Amino acid sequence: MAALVAKRAGLAFSWWRSSALTLRGALGPSARLPAPGHRCVDHRRLHAEEDPVEVDLKRLEGKDEGIVEVLMCRHKARNALGHVFVSQMRELMSALACDSAVRAVVFRSLVPGVFCAGADLKERALMNHTESDLFVHSLRSLMTQIAMLPSPTIAAIDGVALGGGLELALACDLRTAAYSAQMGLIETTRGLLPGAGGSQRLPRTVGVTLAKELIFTGRRVGGQAALDMGLVNRAVEQNQAEDAAYREALSLAREILPQAPIAVRMAKEAMNRGMEVDIGSAMAIERMCYARVIPTRDRQEGMAAFIEKRPPRYTGE
Repeated sequence: MAALVAKRAGLAFSWWRSSALTLRGALGPSARLPAPGHRCVDHRRLHAEEDPVEVDLKRLEGKDEGIVEVLMCRHKARNALGHVFVSQMRELMSALACDSAVRAVVFRSLVPGVFCAGADLKERALMNHTESDLFVHSLRSLMTQIAMLPSPTIAAIDGVALGGGLELALACDLRTAAYSAQMGLIETTRGLLPGAGGSQRLPRTVGVTLAKELIFTGRRVGGQAALDMGLVNRAVEQNQAEDAAYREALSLAREILPQAPIAVRMAKEAMNRGMEVDIGSAMAIERMCYARVIPTRDRQEGMAAFIEKRPPRYTGE
């Protein structure tokens, strides 16, 4: 039996290593993102064509046009961060990064009671040290991709978000949660530490002292506690459909939607980059971002709308 498990593990991860180095061309059918605003023509396919869809995209229409939902749908494994899930998510993040039509991105789970359960421990148990290191590097790169998306991102936490699941939410700009949700960086209870940005993003979100307490103890917190400490922006009572946090995230995205998209993107860049440097350098970054907004048609439209006492009609130009 042990020999059979080892053989299967070797086959699975030999495939994973070779797949990770293969350039497969354009975005495939797992990403249902229409063409408008999409300018990328080449993406790395890090998973096989026959893999089931574990992460998908949905572009909203009508009055919600400009909002894109990232749908996490790995039902059998509670959205655990396995290599197929991570590969599909990275592929879709590459598409979103190049899509100028996107104004807000909502990350939501289609698995009841779960946002993301964290690492796929069954897969990780079959990896040797080298394979594990490669996979964690890929996972860390995914979180960086999410954090660097030009448009605002919102994580809708309607259930459990543990370990890498909370790290995914922390990579987003904003977070909403149900009071019944459970969140925590629990890696120290498994002999690890947060390795996909959690040890850096949590202190920047809730403060160093509180972050140390949460990581050292592996404590889980509910939605109200997360709201009180600033881990989430909004918390709501869960509803019968178990999508209250998603509905709150959608409401937040709708508040962002009418604003000038270039100005919003530049504001995000100014804040994100400014947080990493001293105040003098941060002011220079703000000045640079401000200068990029000045020649836009949207700025002219904003001034005209103010003078004419009417709502602005921004086009992202």
